[in-house]
Amino acid sequence: MMVVIDPEKKIQLPFSRGILTRSITLAGVDVGTAYVIAHEVQMELIRRRKRFVSTEEIRELTYKKLLEHGLKKEAERYLFWREFKRKKIPLVVLLGGVTGVGKSTIATELAFRLSIRTIIGTDTVREVMRKIIAKELLPDLHASSFMAWRTLKGSGGIIEGFENQVRHVSVGVKAVLDRAQREGMNAIIEGIHLVPGFIEPGENTFMYVLAVSDRKVLESHFYERSRYSKRPAEYYIKHLDEILLLQDYIVEKAREHGVKVIENVELEKTVDEIMEDLMNRLREAL
Repeated sequence: MMVVIDPEKKIQLPFSRGILTRSITLAGVDVGTAYVIAHEVQMELIRRRKRFVSTEEIRELTYKKLLEHGLKKEAERYLFWREFKRKKIPLVVLLGGVTGVGKSTIATELAFRLSIRTIIGTDTVREVMRKIIAKELLPDLHASSFMAWRTLKGSGGIIEGFENQVRHVSVGVKAVLDRAQREGMNAIIEGIHLVPGFIEPGENTFMYVLAVSDRKVLESHFYERSRYSKRPAEYYIKHLDEILLLQDYIVEKAREHGVKVIENVELEKTVDEIMEDLMNRLREAL
Protein backbone atom coordinates (compact mmCIF):
# COMPACT_ATOMS: atom_id res chain seq x y z
CA MET A 1 0.00 0.00 0.00
CA MET A 2 1.24 3.46 -0.93
CA VAL A 3 0.87 6.15 1.74
CA VAL A 4 0.44 9.86 0.98
CA ILE A 5 2.07 12.25 3.46
CA ASP A 6 0.74 15.76 3.87
CA PRO A 7 3.44 17.68 5.78
CA GLU A 8 1.20 20.73 6.36
CA LYS A 9 -1.76 18.84 7.79
CA LYS A 10 0.58 16.29 9.39
CA ILE A 11 -1.55 13.37 8.25
CA GLN A 12 -0.94 10.15 6.33
CA LEU A 13 -3.56 8.57 4.09
CA PRO A 14 -3.60 5.68 1.59
CA PHE A 15 -3.12 6.78 -2.02
CA SER A 16 -6.53 7.05 -3.73
CA ARG A 17 -6.80 7.08 -7.50
CA GLY A 18 -10.44 8.22 -7.14
CA ILE A 19 -9.50 11.30 -5.08
CA LEU A 20 -6.76 12.21 -7.56
CA THR A 21 -9.22 11.76 -10.45
CA ARG A 22 -11.64 14.20 -8.81
CA SER A 23 -8.81 16.67 -8.23
CA ILE A 24 -7.95 16.52 -11.93
CA THR A 25 -11.57 16.98 -13.07
CA LEU A 26 -11.59 20.20 -11.05
CA ALA A 27 -9.28 21.57 -13.73
CA GLY A 28 -11.90 20.95 -16.41
CA VAL A 29 -10.60 17.56 -17.59
CA ASP A 30 -13.30 15.01 -18.45
CA VAL A 31 -13.64 12.10 -16.04
CA GLY A 32 -12.33 9.48 -18.51
CA THR A 33 -9.10 11.37 -19.24
CA ALA A 34 -8.70 12.31 -15.57
CA TYR A 35 -8.91 8.63 -14.59
CA VAL A 36 -6.29 7.70 -17.18
CA ILE A 37 -3.91 10.40 -15.89
CA ALA A 38 -4.50 9.35 -12.26
CA HIS A 39 -3.71 5.76 -13.26
CA GLU A 40 -0.50 6.89 -15.01
CA VAL A 41 0.55 8.79 -11.89
CA GLN A 42 -0.06 5.72 -9.75
CA MET A 43 1.89 3.46 -12.13
CA GLU A 44 4.80 5.90 -12.20
CA LEU A 45 4.95 5.96 -8.40
CA ILE A 46 4.85 2.16 -8.30
CA ARG A 47 7.65 2.05 -10.89
CA ARG A 48 9.69 4.31 -8.61
CA ARG A 49 8.97 1.84 -5.75
CA LYS A 50 7.41 4.56 -3.64
CA ARG A 51 5.94 3.40 -0.35
CA PHE A 52 5.61 6.93 1.00
CA VAL A 53 4.91 9.88 -1.27
CA SER A 54 4.30 13.55 -0.42
CA THR A 55 1.37 15.58 -1.71
CA GLU A 56 3.92 17.84 -3.42
CA GLU A 57 5.36 14.89 -5.38
CA ILE A 58 1.87 13.92 -6.53
CA ARG A 59 1.15 17.51 -7.54
CA GLU A 60 4.35 17.78 -9.61
CA LEU A 61 3.85 14.39 -11.28
CA THR A 62 0.18 15.10 -12.10
CA TYR A 63 1.11 18.48 -13.57
CA LYS A 64 3.76 16.76 -15.72
CA LYS A 65 1.28 14.12 -16.95
CA LEU A 66 -1.27 16.79 -17.85
CA LEU A 67 1.36 18.53 -19.98
CA GLU A 68 2.28 15.22 -21.63
CA HIS A 69 -1.36 14.86 -22.65
CA GLY A 70 -1.26 18.31 -24.24
CA LEU A 71 -3.47 19.84 -21.54
CA LYS A 72 -1.44 22.96 -20.77
CA LYS A 73 -4.40 25.15 -19.82
CA GLU A 74 -5.86 22.39 -17.64
CA ALA A 75 -2.45 21.88 -16.01
CA GLU A 76 -2.42 25.53 -14.90
CA ARG A 77 -5.96 25.20 -13.59
CA TYR A 78 -4.94 22.08 -11.68
CA LEU A 79 -2.18 23.99 -9.89
CA PHE A 80 -4.56 26.83 -9.10
CA TRP A 81 -7.29 24.66 -7.57
CA ARG A 82 -4.76 22.61 -5.58
CA GLU A 83 -3.40 25.82 -4.11
CA PHE A 84 -6.89 27.17 -3.47
CA LYS A 85 -7.99 24.04 -1.59
CA ARG A 86 -4.72 23.99 0.37
CA LYS A 87 -5.40 27.49 1.70
CA LYS A 88 -8.91 26.43 2.86
CA ILE A 89 -10.55 29.60 1.56
CA PRO A 90 -14.34 29.33 2.09
CA LEU A 91 -16.43 29.47 -1.06
CA VAL A 92 -20.17 30.02 -1.61
CA VAL A 93 -21.73 29.82 -5.07
CA LEU A 94 -25.22 31.22 -5.71
CA LEU A 95 -27.16 29.95 -8.74
CA GLY A 96 -30.30 31.87 -9.69
CA GLY A 97 -32.77 31.38 -12.52
CA VAL A 98 -36.37 30.34 -13.10
CA THR A 99 -37.70 26.84 -12.64
CA GLY A 100 -36.58 24.38 -15.31
CA VAL A 101 -33.30 26.03 -16.37
CA GLY A 102 -31.18 23.29 -14.75
CA LYS A 103 -30.02 24.92 -11.51
CA SER A 104 -30.09 21.69 -9.47
CA THR A 105 -28.18 19.73 -12.11
CA ILE A 106 -25.48 22.39 -12.44
CA ALA A 107 -25.26 22.73 -8.64
CA THR A 108 -24.68 18.97 -8.27
CA GLU A 109 -21.92 18.95 -10.89
CA LEU A 110 -20.24 22.02 -9.38
CA ALA A 111 -20.41 20.43 -5.93
CA PHE A 112 -18.63 17.35 -7.28
CA ARG A 113 -15.92 19.37 -8.99
CA LEU A 114 -15.37 21.66 -6.00
CA SER A 115 -15.74 18.92 -3.35
CA ILE A 116 -18.55 20.91 -1.72
CA ARG A 117 -20.90 18.80 0.39
CA THR A 118 -23.61 21.35 1.10
CA ILE A 119 -26.24 22.17 -1.54
CA ILE A 120 -29.26 24.18 -0.40
CA GLY A 121 -32.30 25.04 -2.50
CA THR A 122 -34.25 28.22 -1.80
CA ASP A 123 -37.42 26.12 -2.10
CA THR A 124 -36.19 24.24 0.97
CA VAL A 125 -35.69 27.55 2.78
CA ARG A 126 -39.21 28.57 1.76
CA GLU A 127 -40.63 25.23 2.93
CA VAL A 128 -39.09 25.72 6.38
CA MET A 129 -40.52 29.24 6.54
CA ARG A 130 -43.95 27.89 5.54
CA LYS A 131 -43.94 25.62 8.60
CA ILE A 132 -43.13 28.54 10.88
CA ILE A 133 -45.21 31.35 9.36
CA ALA A 134 -48.95 30.92 8.92
CA LYS A 135 -50.50 31.29 5.49
CA GLU A 136 -52.66 34.15 6.81
CA LEU A 137 -49.54 36.17 7.70
CA LEU A 138 -47.47 35.66 4.50
CA PRO A 139 -49.72 34.04 1.88
CA ASP A 140 -47.16 34.47 -0.93
CA LEU A 141 -44.84 31.94 0.75
CA HIS A 142 -47.52 29.29 0.21
CA ALA A 143 -47.86 29.86 -3.54
CA SER A 144 -45.75 28.98 -6.59
CA SER A 145 -43.32 31.71 -7.59
CA PHE A 146 -45.20 32.44 -10.78
CA MET A 147 -48.58 32.36 -8.97
CA ALA A 148 -47.66 34.53 -5.95
CA TRP A 149 -49.39 37.52 -7.59
CA ARG A 150 -52.75 35.96 -6.72
CA THR A 151 -52.05 36.55 -3.01
CA LEU A 152 -51.70 40.30 -3.46
CA LYS A 153 -54.39 42.55 -2.06
CA GLY A 154 -55.78 44.82 -4.71
CA SER A 155 -54.11 45.09 -8.10
CA GLY A 156 -50.71 43.58 -8.74
CA GLY A 157 -49.02 41.66 -11.49
CA ILE A 158 -46.79 38.60 -11.76
CA ILE A 159 -43.61 40.56 -11.10
CA GLU A 160 -45.02 42.30 -8.01
CA GLY A 161 -46.16 38.99 -6.53
CA PHE A 162 -42.80 37.37 -7.27
CA GLU A 163 -40.87 40.28 -5.75
CA ASN A 164 -42.98 39.97 -2.62
CA GLN A 165 -42.10 36.29 -2.28
CA VAL A 166 -38.42 36.87 -3.04
CA ARG A 167 -38.26 39.59 -0.41
CA HIS A 168 -39.58 37.20 2.23
CA VAL A 169 -37.51 34.14 1.23
CA SER A 170 -34.39 36.31 1.09
CA VAL A 171 -34.59 36.70 4.86
CA GLY A 172 -34.02 32.94 5.24
CA VAL A 173 -31.35 32.88 2.53
CA LYS A 174 -29.45 35.70 4.23
CA ALA A 175 -29.50 33.71 7.49
CA VAL A 176 -27.89 30.77 5.66
CA LEU A 177 -25.29 33.07 4.10
CA ASP A 178 -24.51 34.67 7.47
CA ARG A 179 -23.88 31.26 9.00
CA ALA A 180 -21.71 30.17 6.07
CA GLN A 181 -19.66 33.37 6.42
CA ARG A 182 -19.39 33.02 10.19
CA GLU A 183 -18.32 29.37 10.13
CA GLY A 184 -16.24 29.47 6.95
CA MET A 185 -18.56 26.92 5.35
CA ASN A 186 -18.42 25.95 1.67
CA ALA A 187 -21.87 25.79 0.07
CA ILE A 188 -23.84 26.02 -3.14
CA ILE A 189 -27.24 27.69 -2.89
CA GLU A 190 -29.59 27.48 -5.85
CA GLY A 191 -33.09 28.70 -6.52
CA ILE A 192 -35.42 31.09 -8.26
CA HIS A 193 -35.37 33.40 -5.21
CA LEU A 194 -31.71 34.32 -5.72
CA VAL A 195 -32.42 37.57 -7.51
CA PRO A 196 -29.64 40.17 -7.85
CA GLY A 197 -30.49 43.24 -5.80
CA PHE A 198 -32.32 41.24 -3.13
CA ILE A 199 -29.23 39.24 -2.12
CA GLU A 200 -25.86 40.91 -1.59
CA PRO A 201 -23.01 38.39 -2.00
CA GLY A 202 -20.38 38.64 0.74
CA GLU A 203 -16.68 37.85 0.64
CA ASN A 204 -15.85 34.84 -1.58
CA THR A 205 -19.54 34.51 -2.48
CA PHE A 206 -20.17 34.42 -6.21
CA MET A 207 -23.51 34.74 -7.96
CA TYR A 208 -24.63 33.49 -11.37
CA VAL A 209 -27.96 33.49 -13.17
CA LEU A 210 -28.82 30.60 -15.48
CA ALA A 211 -31.20 31.11 -18.37
CA VAL A 212 -32.79 29.12 -21.21
CA SER A 213 -34.08 31.56 -23.80
CA ASP A 214 -35.49 29.02 -26.26
CA ARG A 215 -39.09 28.18 -25.35
CA LYS A 216 -38.93 24.68 -26.85
CA VAL A 217 -35.69 23.87 -25.03
CA LEU A 218 -37.20 24.98 -21.72
CA GLU A 219 -40.25 22.79 -22.41
CA SER A 220 -37.97 19.80 -22.99
CA HIS A 221 -36.29 20.49 -19.62
CA PHE A 222 -39.65 20.10 -17.87
CA TYR A 223 -40.34 16.79 -19.61
CA GLU A 224 -36.86 15.53 -18.76
CA ARG A 225 -37.26 16.56 -15.12
CA SER A 226 -40.64 14.82 -14.83
CA ARG A 227 -38.93 11.49 -15.55
CA TYR A 228 -37.26 11.45 -12.13
CA SER A 229 -39.49 13.89 -10.22
CA LYS A 230 -43.11 14.05 -9.09
CA ARG A 231 -43.41 17.52 -10.60
CA PRO A 232 -45.61 17.12 -13.73
CA ALA A 233 -44.25 18.80 -16.85
CA GLU A 234 -47.74 19.80 -18.01
CA TYR A 235 -48.30 22.08 -15.00
CA TYR A 236 -45.19 24.15 -15.73
CA ILE A 237 -45.72 24.21 -19.49
CA LYS A 238 -49.23 25.52 -18.83
CA HIS A 239 -47.63 28.48 -17.03
CA LEU A 240 -44.67 28.86 -19.41
CA ASP A 241 -45.58 32.44 -20.35
CA GLU A 242 -45.42 33.50 -16.70
CA ILE A 243 -42.14 31.62 -16.18
CA LEU A 244 -40.55 33.29 -19.21
CA LEU A 245 -41.76 36.69 -17.98
CA LEU A 246 -40.04 36.05 -14.64
CA GLN A 247 -36.90 34.95 -16.50
CA ASP A 248 -36.78 38.23 -18.42
CA TYR A 249 -37.12 40.08 -15.11
CA ILE A 250 -34.34 38.09 -13.35
CA VAL A 251 -31.97 38.46 -16.32
CA GLU A 252 -32.64 42.21 -16.39
CA LYS A 253 -31.87 42.46 -12.66
CA ALA A 254 -28.68 40.45 -13.19
CA ARG A 255 -27.45 42.81 -15.88
CA GLU A 256 -28.43 45.80 -13.77
CA HIS A 257 -26.29 44.52 -10.87
CA GLY A 258 -23.39 43.15 -12.94
CA VAL A 259 -24.16 39.48 -12.29
CA LYS A 260 -23.02 37.03 -14.96
CA VAL A 261 -25.87 35.45 -16.99
CA ILE A 262 -25.15 32.04 -18.52
CA GLU A 263 -27.28 30.47 -21.23
CA ASN A 264 -27.54 26.87 -20.03
CA VAL A 265 -27.69 24.88 -23.24
CA GLU A 266 -25.04 22.23 -22.47
CA LEU A 267 -24.17 21.05 -18.95
CA GLU A 268 -20.41 20.68 -19.43
CA LYS A 269 -20.10 24.03 -21.17
CA THR A 270 -22.05 25.81 -18.40
CA VAL A 271 -20.03 24.18 -15.61
CA ASP A 272 -16.73 24.94 -17.36
CA GLU A 273 -17.76 28.59 -17.84
CA ILE A 274 -18.59 28.95 -14.14
CA MET A 275 -15.38 27.19 -13.07
CA GLU A 276 -13.28 29.42 -15.34
CA ASP A 277 -15.00 32.55 -14.05
CA LEU A 278 -14.57 31.44 -10.44
CA MET A 279 -10.87 30.81 -10.98
CA ASN A 280 -10.30 34.23 -12.53
CA ARG A 281 -12.17 36.00 -9.73
CA LEU A 282 -10.56 33.97 -6.95
CA ARG A 283 -7.00 34.70 -8.05
CA GLU A 284 -7.13 37.86 -5.95
CA ALA A 285 -7.98 35.79 -2.85
CA LEU A 286 -4.80 33.78 -3.36
